[in-house]
Amino acid sequence: MSSNSKAASLAARLVESNNPNRSRRDSDDEDDDALFAELEEEIENDSNSSIREHGLQVLKAEMERMKHMQQNQHGRYAEITDEKEVVRVSAHEPRCVVHFYHPKFKRCEIMDKHLTKLAPKYYNTRFFRVFVENIPWLVEKLVIKVLPCVICFVDGVAKDRLVGFEELGNEDAFSTAVLELRLSQSGVLAKQKGTVLDPVFKVSSSRRQKDQDDDVFDLDD
Repeated sequence: MSSNSKAASLAARLVESNNPNRSRRDSDDEDDDALFAELEEEIENDSNSSIREHGLQVLKAEMERMKHMQQNQHGRYAEITDEKEVVRVSAHEPRCVVHFYHPKFKRCEIMDKHLTKLAPKYYNTRFFRVFVENIPWLVEKLVIKVLPCVICFVDGVAKDRLVGFEELGNEDAFSTAVLELRLSQSGVLAKQKGTVLDPVFKVSSSRRQKDQDDDVFDLDD
């Protein structure tokens, strides 16, 4: 497995561990530790000390970032019941998709189903729902009158909102892809392309390849 593949695998495991439908086993934690150790060894084996030191710092920082996001429910569709917590999270997270719902509304249930699918796909965006009766002040502040209501927050600002299903074909049988396309228009969905570790491994791999090329002897000389 290449270094980039190991990094991607580890990031994917951290995302998957937040899947509420999946039970995490002790062996998964052991596998994560082993993968981390392999990545660390890969960097430590680089002959360039500056690249080695920088690589280890980047690796540890990225792991801390991923674990912090995991602890803060990134990668899963969760529920927040406290109004102050809703305000705090939507104000401090770079990207949030918030579903204001009522359990008696069938269309809210349909929206839940689609957002549950999107949350693991967009790890850098926080997805959660809030029961409108728990947040009377916010409902009035945001002028929420029709459910389901999905509001997209970017850097603490409500950038966009989706009210009902009118923009989704005005039917219950819309696909998750339709919702995904609509939400992407607000800039709230940002799919991670690779990891911050990629440049480190690219430099390390290039240097290693050059060293290998220098060791090739031309028997015709």
